[in-house]
Amino acid sequence: MLAITVSHISKSFGTVQALKDISLSVEDGELFGLIGPDGAGKSTLFRILTTLLLADKGEGTVAGHPIVSKYKEIRKKVGYMPGKFSLYQDLSVEENLSFFATIFGTTIEANYDLIKDIYVQIEPFKKRLAGQLSGGMKQKLALCCALIHKPEVLFLDEPTTGVDAVSRKEFWEMLQRLKEKGIAILVSTPYMDEAELCDRIALIQNGRILQTDTPEALRASYPYPLYAVKSRNTYQLLKSLRETFYTRTVLPFGDFLHLSTKEKMALDQIQNDLRTKGFEAIEIKEIEATVEDVFLELSDTEEARTTTER
Repeated sequence: MLAITVSHISKSFGTVQALKDISLSVEDGELFGLIGPDGAGKSTLFRILTTLLLADKGEGTVAGHPIVSKYKEIRKKVGYMPGKFSLYQDLSVEENLSFFATIFGTTIEANYDLIKDIYVQIEPFKKRLAGQLSGGMKQKLALCCALIHKPEVLFLDEPTTGVDAVSRKEFWEMLQRLKEKGIAILVSTPYMDEAELCDRIALIQNGRILQTDTPEALRASYPYPLYAVKSRNTYQLLKSLRETFYTRTVLPFGDFLHLSTKEKMALDQIQNDLRTKGFEAIEIKEIEATVEDVFLELSDTEEARTTTER
């Protein structure tokens, strides 16, 4: 059964088109990632699916209910964690959790099994005001509040933005355990490395879905030879590679540059070319594409298509 369906949804704010003919689906018990930068349309789609905003066109369902005509039923069956911490900062951890349980006509005890693994980490601070918690602890409290009524579908809008690396890792481990309990999870993130932790992902840019598939299939779809190149002067190396006849694209990725070429090149051919230009301590290796490589390639293609349409 499909937990979420989105069919040709569009949404504009004045002259700005936030969503353009969006379609996707999420299965029960699936961890689905909506991956894209700020301003791509992720939060707008989340607000439509959680019945906080009406689409201009298209339709969708959540937990088997149409998002417009059955919005009251949907609100009982979903958990929503917005990107910005939105709990009551002048209430304690315990008071926030009790408040949200009461709203949904339940108790902490009734669904404690669902939040236990998360709540035990913040229980020592249950008397502390929510506003005085660290970023990671606020994140865990918000997740507990979103789960306290045992939702069928969980919406997490950029839940790891602004938290430390350890808290990010712990959070994704929690999501894997929640998925095993049959909850469908739609999570948005600008972090491409988090895409690898999802069952399936949709890459979104400028309100359009660029491609939807498993992370593995997306990486395998990258159509060009790809190399990681490194030398002592990264900036000069970047400029030089952009001027070579064989280069399609070259972009910085950490200590290395990712070089996409028009055709397959021998490693020593690239290395010799760079040596003749004065580069030393050259490292070069053929690599498989990352999700970020695929996203950037699709973004360039989409930008070229949009420019042509204009």
